[in-house]
Amino acid sequence: MAREEGDVLISLEKQSGLPLAFDRERQHKLIFKEGLPEVKPDIRTRDQMEEVLFKPEEPGPRELYFMFRGVALEEDINLISEYGLRYDITFVRPGCIGREYIKTAGHYHPVKPGTDQTYPEVYEVIYGRAHYLLQKPSPDNYGEIETVILIAAKPGDKVLIPPHYGHITINPGEEPLIMSNFVAKDFASVYEPVKSRGGGAYFALKGEEGTEFLANSSYQYLPPLRRCPVVSSSRLNLHRGLPLYHVFKEDPTFFSYLVRPEDFTDAFQEYLQHLLEGAKIS
Repeated sequence: MAREEGDVLISLEKQSGLPLAFDRERQHKLIFKEGLPEVKPDIRTRDQMEEVLFKPEEPGPRELYFMFRGVALEEDINLISEYGLRYDITFVRPGCIGREYIKTAGHYHPVKPGTDQTYPEVYEVIYGRAHYLLQKPSPDNYGEIETVILIAAKPGDKVLIPPHYGHITINPGEEPLIMSNFVAKDFASVYEPVKSRGGGAYFALKGEEGTEFLANSSYQYLPPLRRCPVVSSSRLNLHRGLPLYHVFKEDPTFFSYLVRPEDFTDAFQEYLQHLLEGAKIS
């Protein structure tokens, strides 16, 4: 990642495909340059996260992560909208609340009307490191989880959140985590199932020998954690080396599966199969 001005500004252009930079001195501050309209972030604070934290009374920062929704070059704003999509950037600060690494609140996606599929989402790490925790509940009981997947991702990695999975993103590193995502624009995330269980299936805690994952006892049943590698997918246009934004610009139909998941069930099953084939149980 290119650095400039004495390491104060870090360019994110190569990894994101957009004229963006990160201000190290002001942490969450993104610099929008060269015709990229500035987006003000929605800020998630620890007060808003109390119900999903391992020990909310422990010390830690007040502002945890920053969501820049609807980022786009002026020339692409209408195009992205026409294809039913939204492009976001999320900044997750480093650090812990007590022993728990800073994370997103966690949510599920609703079922697309007229189908039996929930909306998927695709992420890309731009800067830092991410742990994506994916959990699939029983269709009859959100307190019973069928599968829990952990994917460790680094800059350039793409991770799909398949239909029917909830997800949480954790920053396990000492640097900020900056990631982008494409998602269908016309739905609202569902936070209540994670909130009602006091968080995700597992808590990521800082241990003496690395990250420790502690099962959340609020769930009725939890399967073992499956540590899965990042996998590519030609059918879903998930490849290292080309930013998601550039993939969309090359052909806006490449992410049709985000708005028409019912037409891509085989591709999602293939992606999950490849994920689980490389899984290590812990």
